[in-house]
This record gives sequence, C-alpha cells and structure tokens, in this order.
Amino acid sequence: MANSICDFRLLLLPAAVVFIYIQMRLFATQSEYADRIAAAVESENHCTSQTRLLIDQISSQQGRIVALEEEKQRQELECGQLKLLVKDLERKGLERLIDKVQVPVAAVVVMACNRADYLERTINSILKYQSSVASRYPLFVSQDGPHPDVKTKALSYDQLTYMQHLDYDPVQTERPGELIAYYKIARHYKWALDELFYKHNFSRVIILEDDMEIAPDFFDYFEAAAALLDQDKSIMAVSSWNDNGQKQFVHDPYALYRSDFFPGLGWMLSRTIWDELSPKWPKAYWDDWLRLKDNHKGRQFIRPEVCRTYNFGEHGSSLGQFYQQYLAPIKLNDVQVDWKSRDLSYLMKDKYTNYFAEIVKKAKPLRGADALLKVHNIEGDVRIQYKNQQQFEDIARQFGIFEEWKDGIPRTAYKGIVVFRYQTTRRIFLVAPESLRQLGIRDT
Repeated sequence: MANSICDFRLLLLPAAVVFIYIQMRLFATQSEYADRIAAAVESENHCTSQTRLLIDQISSQQGRIVALEEEKQRQELECGQLKLLVKDLERKGLERLIDKVQVPVAAVVVMACNRADYLERTINSILKYQSSVASRYPLFVSQDGPHPDVKTKALSYDQLTYMQHLDYDPVQTERPGELIAYYKIARHYKWALDELFYKHNFSRVIILEDDMEIAPDFFDYFEAAAALLDQDKSIMAVSSWNDNGQKQFVHDPYALYRSDFFPGLGWMLSRTIWDELSPKWPKAYWDDWLRLKDNHKGRQFIRPEVCRTYNFGEHGSSLGQFYQQYLAPIKLNDVQVDWKSRDLSYLMKDKYTNYFAEIVKKAKPLRGADALLKVHNIEGDVRIQYKNQQQFEDIARQFGIFEEWKDGIPRTAYKGIVVFRYQTTRRIFLVAPESLRQLGIRDT
C-alpha cells in the first residue's frame, strides 16, 4: 500500500511540471497576442489619421481645381472678348499695333555722298510731310564716304537715323573710261538696303536720293501702293516717278499705270524682292540692270502720271545728263489726293490688261508720217502705231518725250505702249506692232 502511494506521488510531480510549463506558454502566447493587438490598434489609428489627412488634402485640391476651372472660364471669356475687339479694330481699319508701337509701312532712306546743301533741301522737304507720320515712315540718311559736311548736316537732325558706308576697297572698272562713281554707288545701294532689310528688319524700303523733293501726298501714295505690292506678286516695285512727267505731258493726279520699264527716282520695294536681288546685285549701273527683262521675270512696276518726287540735282554723278530737257520741267504733284478712299484694284494683274485695253481701244488710230499734224485736228485720245525703235524715236522726238530704250523697252512703256497727255487732257498712245494683239484689240 505504501508503495502504491509513493508511486502516485511520483506521477504527480511530472504532471505538475507539465502543468506549470503549459501555463507559462499560455501566458507568453497571451502576452504576444496582446502586443500584436496593441500594434494593430496603433497601426489602425495611424492609418485612420493618414486617411483623414489624405481626405483633407483631396478636399483642398478639389477646391483648387474648382478655382482653376473658374479662372479658366474667366480667361476664356476675356480671350473671346479680346478676339471680338481685335476683329472690330481690323474691321474699322485701325492701324496694327505691336506693344503699343505702330508697325512701319516702310523705312525711307536718303542716299547721300558729298552734297550737303542738296541733302539739306531734301531732308527739309521730307520732314515737311513726314513729321506727322514718322512712326510709320522712319527716316534714314545713308552716306557713302567720309565727307564731313554731309555727316555734320545729317547728324544735325534729331528726326532721322544716320548710317555711314565706308568702303576703301579699290574699284576695278570692267571697261576703259568708265566712271568709278557708278561702281561706288552700286556698292552703297547694296550695303544700305542690306542694313535696312536684314539688320533693321523692315518689310519695305522707299529709296530717295539726296537731290529730291516730295509731293504732299507722297506718303499716302506709298501706303496705298504698299497694299498692292503685298497682294500682287507680279508687281516688282512701286515708283513715284514718270519719265514723261513734264508739265506739258501730264494732267490727272489720280492716274496710275503699270509699266514694264523701271522708273526709279523715288521707289519702294519689299524684302521679298530684295532677298532675290541682293545676292546678284551688279557691280555698277544698278538702275540699268534693274531694267533688264531677265531680272523682271515678267513682273512690272507701278508709276503715277504726275510725279510724287522732283529731281533738282543738276550736278551729280550723271553730270547733268537730260536735266534741262527732261528733269527740270517735271511737274511735282501739288494736289492732296486721298489715296485711302481710292479703289486701286484696277491695277491688279488680273484686271489691268482689260482696263488698259478698253482705254486704248477707244483712242482714234492715226497712221502716216504726218501723224503729229493730224493730232491737232482731233479731239479725244489718239493712238499712233510705230513699226520699230527707229520710228518710235522719230515720233517721240517730234512730241518731245523721252526717246530712250533699255533692253527693247521704251521708257514708261506697258506692253510696248507709251502714253502721255498732249496739249489738252487727251492722251496719246504710241503703240508697238504687237501691242494691240497682246491687249486683244483688233487693228483697224
């Protein structure tokens, strides 16, 4: 019996040890789970806090998005109103503005060299009409060479910008006896036009010489002509000059013509044309070079009946050639023409041929060597046909107009036709053999 009790006690000891071990493990597991639960609760609280913060940020961003949408709508509304305003200003024909500065119609450059007194007279004539439109026609004087009196005179005017071309490279003429001056002039023109178009970035330039006076409507005329130059690519340049613009041969200050002959003496060209001419500009005689048909490429020039410039330069590089006979008697327009109200669409290429043909068609045809005598007994316009250059020169000499041709083209001619007034308001048309056919007029 005693042994049985002893054996039972021995069994209780391991059971107690196992029980204690199980209790300890259970306590450790409960502590671990408690720690995990605490960590989970803390993590949940952090997530909740972050979620609330994110919700607040989203709400804030949504508020900004709404504000930006409202600002976008406001700006779109203002932009629409500005577009309507711009269209209204364009409709009313108001001048374009960039940064509150008017866009120039063209730069005006006076080409000078060594005639300070001539330059002063020219500048004063320009400023008389340019001052009120100075922002649209900025004035430049470009001097070729170092003549001190010319430079001093140009710098004495605050209303203009002075440029100086100093070229000390020796001149090699291509033919014996040629004047070096013509080579220097060609160099000066290229330099000055490159400066104005490429350095100053003008879209158009009006070229004058230092022995010219301008008409009261000079700037209005070129502004109207600028629109033609931009719209019609068959126009190479616009001139203010008529070679047959002497007092006895002109009448109508409103009349404009197209011509195959480059008039020069106060002319405007665009940068597009200069981009083409500048790389191949000639070494000398630039004006004769511009009159070559190959350089025209079928394009023509606009000229007035009554000149908008007057050339008083009896003494210069040309040594007064033609001055007394052709230049001194030129009539300078004295009528203030409102060019903005004039419809000049008839000068566009697609209209002008028919317009000019109708005028020529109505003129009474005359034939024979005594055509000049017959003119006196006829009222209205007259057309006289010439067979060749020699006959044209003979007829021109009788009337007193320019006889000169360049590259097969008489001065002022359009399709071989030279037009001028004679004695009264009537027009005389000197007509080449092929002219009527080109205009679609049956010879009668």
